[in-house]
Amino acid sequence: MLINRVKDYRKGAGLTQEDLAVLAGVSRQTIISIEKNKFVPGLNIAIKISESLKTPINKLFYFV
Repeated sequence: MLINRVKDYRKGAGLTQEDLAVLAGVSRQTIISIEKNKFVPGLNIAIKISESLKTPINKLFYFV
């Protein structure tokens, strides 16, 4: 099962979904879908989110 902690890290950084979307170059709807586990981002989007949150990708997304 893929665990997604984007919402936790986004809130910890004091960012809105819109802020993160702009930083990562995706739509706000994409961020919403990722946070609700309705969409698993490809590597390129996951890397952009990781860089935007200044958080290693393996802390944002991991399998259990």
